[in-house]
Amino acid sequence: MKPFDEMTPKEIVQELDKYIVGQYEAKKAVAIAIRNRIRRQKLPEHWRKEVLPKNILMIGPTGVGKTEIARRLAQLSGSPFLKVEATRFTEIGYVGKNVDSMIRDLVEISVNMVKQEKIKEVERQAEELVEERILDALVPESKVIPPITNPFINLITGAQQQQLSPEDRRRMRAKRELMREKLRSGELENEEIEIEVEENTSPFIGVIGGMEDLGIEISNLFSGMFPKRKKKKRMKVSEARKILLPIEAEKLIDMDKVIQEALDRAENRGIIFIDEIDKIAGKEGGVGPDVSRQGVQRDLLPIVEGTTIMTKYGPVRTDYILFIAAGAFHMSRPSDLIPELQGRFPIRVELSPLTEEDFVRILTEPENAIIKQYQALLSTEGVELVFAQDGIREMARIAYQLNQRLENIGARRLYTVVEKVLEEVSFEAPDVPNKRVVIDAEYVKKRLERIVQDEDLSSYIL
Repeated sequence: MKPFDEMTPKEIVQELDKYIVGQYEAKKAVAIAIRNRIRRQKLPEHWRKEVLPKNILMIGPTGVGKTEIARRLAQLSGSPFLKVEATRFTEIGYVGKNVDSMIRDLVEISVNMVKQEKIKEVERQAEELVEERILDALVPESKVIPPITNPFINLITGAQQQQLSPEDRRRMRAKRELMREKLRSGELENEEIEIEVEENTSPFIGVIGGMEDLGIEISNLFSGMFPKRKKKKRMKVSEARKILLPIEAEKLIDMDKVIQEALDRAENRGIIFIDEIDKIAGKEGGVGPDVSRQGVQRDLLPIVEGTTIMTKYGPVRTDYILFIAAGAFHMSRPSDLIPELQGRFPIRVELSPLTEEDFVRILTEPENAIIKQYQALLSTEGVELVFAQDGIREMARIAYQLNQRLENIGARRLYTVVEKVLEEVSFEAPDVPNKRVVIDAEYVKKRLERIVQDEDLSSYIL
């Protein structure tokens, strides 16, 4: 696959098609929005400042792919991605979590993302350092002790320069190299060694009243004031390798550069998906939940418009972050949002409800299709799961009918139906004598007929 920055909007849509069925208009809108970001990076400085991202409002029932489109787009582009629920910032009668926290969370994700990338770059070097530390624990006497050549330091510290004969040095080096060979061949993985690891002694400061961010900030402030205590632990070589690798890798990376790159990535490539925005839309009211909803909208406005938020890593401008909002809008309409917020989501796409044919495609086409997931899971027990075409169609038909009769929860209904169909196979998998199981229409009807026919039972179970 070619680098994302070289992909055309059509190619971005084709990549999204591998995971999401239908919803062409929504895919097209996000592909254009993300491509415009790449175009913006190539502009001269004076134009770059002027071009702001065109935020998107997705309108459509639950389970049709709104979140999945945004998530897959972020994965594809390597952008820091955060999904938040608009209702997280409000409860009936009072404003909930601070709206600024979404930017801090995005920056945290961005820092972790860049840090992991840098750790991968130095992984080989870190593995060598880990090997040396394990050898120090396996052959303690072979530790390389730097000679103290300054006699004044000897006088002050009382240290005596270590005198080793050439023969002793050769013997220790040979022993260490022998252990190195055994270590690399995997012979010592279950050997127990004692290693010294740093313990984080910073206290967590609890803060009451929805100010969790403040508590974390204070904890981070104190963490630098307390010296890191070292503790000796006994463990197997294989466990020590896992524990020491991130520690040694982190020593090799420049955290200042990591933070600088992470802030730039969050500001210029960050994507925030605000779900259930329809739940904070409502007519102006004097009392009750409307007061809270209006307050959350007004708090969201400056962040979406563009402002500077202080984080523990430094100030972050939100002007060029791409915001994608989504909602079902059953009880309200986009026009119920405050006008200023409406204006900040100029691109609107309506996602269509899923049909029976869409359900068939969802079960078979995506690379991560649910039936492919079950085939992979049960293959670990030696069970070959075969889905006949009529069986797939029957599951799609039942899921579609249930959505029509009960609440329409889109593709999520398929997960419930497939889970119920395969419940017995999953339970009996280790002991089933016939390791080839065919899921056809008859099998599906047999498993679901009684539940589907009983209206009360299907509303509870499916």
